[in-house]
Amino acid sequence: MRINLLATGRRRTFRGAPQTLLNVVAAAFACWVIYANIFVISDPLVLGILFVSSIYTIMFIVIGHSPRASNKPTIVDWALSGLSLAAGVYFFINAQAISDRITLLDPFTPPQFFFGTSLLLLTLEATRRTTGLGLTGVVGAFLLYNQFGYLLPPPFGHGISDFNYLLDILVFTTDGVFGVPIQVVASYVFLFVLFGTLLAKAGGGDFFFNLAASLTGRSPGGPAKVAIISSGLYGTMSGSPTSDVVATGSITIPIMQRLGYTKRFSGAVEVAASTGGSMMPPIMGSAAFILAEYTGTPYRDIVLAAVIPALLYYLGVFLQVHLRSVRYDLRPYEDEVQPLSQTLKEGWPYLIPIALIIGVLVAGFSPVITAGVGALAVVVSSMLTARTRMSPRDILEGLAETTLRILPVAGACAAAGLVIGGLSMTGLGMKAANVILELSGGAVVLTLIIAAVVTIILGLGMPTPSAYILAAVLVGPALAKLGYPILESHMFLLYYAILSALTPPIAVAALAAAAIADEDPIVIALSAVRLAVIGFLIPFVFIWNPAILGQGDAYEVVMAILGSISAVCGIAVTFEWAKFPGGSAVAWPIKLALVACGVMAVTPFTVVALIGMAVSAVLLIGTYMYSRRFAEEAKRRSTNETVA
Repeated sequence: MRINLLATGRRRTFRGAPQTLLNVVAAAFACWVIYANIFVISDPLVLGILFVSSIYTIMFIVIGHSPRASNKPTIVDWALSGLSLAAGVYFFINAQAISDRITLLDPFTPPQFFFGTSLLLLTLEATRRTTGLGLTGVVGAFLLYNQFGYLLPPPFGHGISDFNYLLDILVFTTDGVFGVPIQVVASYVFLFVLFGTLLAKAGGGDFFFNLAASLTGRSPGGPAKVAIISSGLYGTMSGSPTSDVVATGSITIPIMQRLGYTKRFSGAVEVAASTGGSMMPPIMGSAAFILAEYTGTPYRDIVLAAVIPALLYYLGVFLQVHLRSVRYDLRPYEDEVQPLSQTLKEGWPYLIPIALIIGVLVAGFSPVITAGVGALAVVVSSMLTARTRMSPRDILEGLAETTLRILPVAGACAAAGLVIGGLSMTGLGMKAANVILELSGGAVVLTLIIAAVVTIILGLGMPTPSAYILAAVLVGPALAKLGYPILESHMFLLYYAILSALTPPIAVAALAAAAIADEDPIVIALSAVRLAVIGFLIPFVFIWNPAILGQGDAYEVVMAILGSISAVCGIAVTFEWAKFPGGSAVAWPIKLALVACGVMAVTPFTVVALIGMAVSAVLLIGTYMYSRRFAEEAKRRSTNETVA
């Protein structure tokens, strides 16, 4: 029997009274999260316990034990849900006693041991149902190492052999299940997902699609360019490449195929564009919030640092799509595309909450306040026109949908907390870092390549937050030992954790696109990797030249931007064979020269960068002019032959 490591439990659908009751419960939970984050200063441990136990209570009813589970909750589901609720009630009632415990010194009472062990096992089952056996197996392997690693020889062994020690760290402190990942989900991530959900409920998704169509729909390859822009705009709200593919790809992929685009190309464009959404400020994905909390870097600094690399990524994808569209004469959008002025006239209220989020974030307010202001702004601004106005039912459904959308993220992050807690108490993270440095011999470039490969492997089939967390604790210490600043090194890991969603052999984003495009997911993934090649190169650039992340004075940042744009143009031309209008492909020596000039252009050395940009510009302009002259001569010869 074939086992699908990515298979998750069935997402149940309810109707009538059960659905109404679920919506009310989920909306009430969302209201509590808002209240607890904005109006109450809660103890992190208590907040984490209440959040996790409440999420599990809902999760085991909504998500079945397997893909073929019954649409109705079974007795086992109700039992697990009830146990989750009982654990939450117990920990809440005894919160003060648990907070006053001296970790590793005070013995457990029988109820503490029972409910603590129950939460540990419930977390494993919640992870299996929401993310599949892949991440569950990884977490299980780490737990086995934590418990039995003392049997291993040095340097991989450790001295911990007591289950009570393990339970104390992983459940009764904020270093395990209730650690940084779940704290972030219970605050920043939940509120930003609420913002995105409410904006979509108000019609924001349609507005972004229409805006993209108005900007690029009539140009060559218009539908593909619409997919790039709309997926980027939607992806920064969803923060999940897979959900972005499903949400926007269900519209863009069929349109591209209807106009004659290949299944492979249609799916690849959507995958590359949707994956980039998790890199795109101002919201980015949940992994970025975890990065902020884990490294102690203000989220505003991360957003500002991510702007230039994200725009360069989309510039690369856009240029490659444009060049391929010109090369194969891909058709523009056939349906009626309304003018940009009309799109903005109808949808201007959607721009208000986005502008407010950016303004509040730049002003220095916390992500919690920023997200709260954004969500409130969506509701208020939607009331400004009849077309966008949200009803009380829309708001209720938005609150409930936020809770249901957070279920898989919470399951993955609770499991990741187990990994972090186990690694911190056994010291495996530093041991893994030493192994990486031994393999690379301390060579900087080789260490970075190994770090990138390991991060992508860790992310295969994993949600982005889990991939980043595993990379941060296993690979991050190696980069720290090389002396790299924490922001650059963790942004490096974040990028490859995100890109793992489109990287074969698993490529979860490509799997989602394959179902829509009716194409082999590996074929789509390979094409998506080619379109996203700039994304695989950018992390090395901002390690080499931190000005790309805005680290430096204005002159350095401007030079880095200009050099990067030059490099992106050269690499896009190289990968798409430089098929200019009416011309032929550029010769390989010129392509190699463009790549070399791109490397020179992104260096932090001004003279070298200027030479690289200048030579690259000459090559691009010269090649373009030659191709046009070649096309004109070919057309003239064809005309003369026809007359003759």
